Amino acid sequence: MANEIDMSLWQGRRDPEPDSDRWHQRIAPLSENAPAGCALLGFASDAGVARNQGRVGAAAGPSAIRRALAPLAWHREAPAFDAGDVTCEDDALEAAQAALAERLAPLLDAGHLPIVLGGGHEIAYASWQGLARHLAPRETPPRVGIINLDAHFDLRDPGHVRSSGTPFSQIAEDCHARGWPFRYACLGISRAANTRALFQRARALDVLVREDRDVTPTRLDTIQRDLERFIAHCDRLYLTIDLDVLPACEAPGVSAPAARGVPLALLEPLIETVRDSGKLCLADIAELNPDHDIDDRTARVAARLIHLLTLNG
Repeated sequence: MANEIDMSLWQGRRDPEPDSDRWHQRIAPLSENAPAGCALLGFASDAGVARNQGRVGAAAGPSAIRRALAPLAWHREAPAFDAGDVTCEDDALEAAQAALAERLAPLLDAGHLPIVLGGGHEIAYASWQGLARHLAPRETPPRVGIINLDAHFDLRDPGHVRSSGTPFSQIAEDCHARGWPFRYACLGISRAANTRALFQRARALDVLVREDRDVTPTRLDTIQRDLERFIAHCDRLYLTIDLDVLPACEAPGVSAPAARGVPLALLEPLIETVRDSGKLCLADIAELNPDHDIDDRTARVAARLIHLLTLNG
C-alpha cells in the first residue's frame, strides 16, 4: 500500500542564471531526521469517488500534481520533501485511510507542514485521522479549525456507505467521540449541488457557510473578515481544497465539474489568509482527475496552490 518514493517525476528546465532554481531542483526524498520543511504525501485513491458514484480517475492525481509542480520557480527558504504515496488497492478505502494517517502523524510530530496530494475527497478523513493521532496525547482538547474550499459539504450520512461525500460527517462523529469541538468552515458551496438535508445538517453543526455566489470581488473583504473571525477561535488549522470549487473552465479535471464555481483569483486571498495566520499545520488538495483534464489545467492549478501555500516557508 505504501510506495517507494519515485523522484523520476521531478523533471524540468534548468536555467543558467544564479538563484534560478525550480522545484525539481530543490525537492528531496524524505529521509529520517530530515529538517522540518514542507512534506508532500500522495494519496492515490478514488475508491471514495467510486462509492459516491462519481467519475473515477483521481488515483492518478498525485503524480500529475508532482509533474505540474516540478517546473515551477523555487521561492522557499525551508526545504521541501517528497514523502511518497499511499495507494488504495481496489475498494480497500478504510485500510488506505488508516495507512495514510500512520504515515502522516510522524510528519506532524517532526514539525513538517504536510501537504497531502489526492486522490478523491475521502482524503479528508485520512488527513484528519493523522492529525488527530498527532494531537491526541495533549491534555487540553485541541481547537482545530477545518477550512474546506469546496462546492460540496461532504456531510452525507456515513452510516450506510463511507465515501468521498462523507468525510466531514465522519470527522464530526470522531470529534464527538473524543470530546473535541467540531469547527468547520465550508466556502464555495453550490446550492444546486447540495440537498436541503445537507444545509440543515450544516446548520445543526454550526458550520460557517459561504456559497459560491457569495464569493465575489465586492464581497471578498467581508468573507475574509468572516474567515479571520473563525480562525481567531482556533488553535490549529487544517485546510482542505477540493478542486471542484473552481469553475469548470479553470478546473475541468475533477470528479464533478462546477457549472459556476469560485475563480482562482478569489480563492487565492482566502488561502493566503489561512497561510499567514501562523496556525496552518496541515493541508490537502483533492479530486484532481487527470483522465478528464484539458491541457493539464487542473494539475497546473493544484501546483500553483501548493506554490502559494508554501511561499512563506
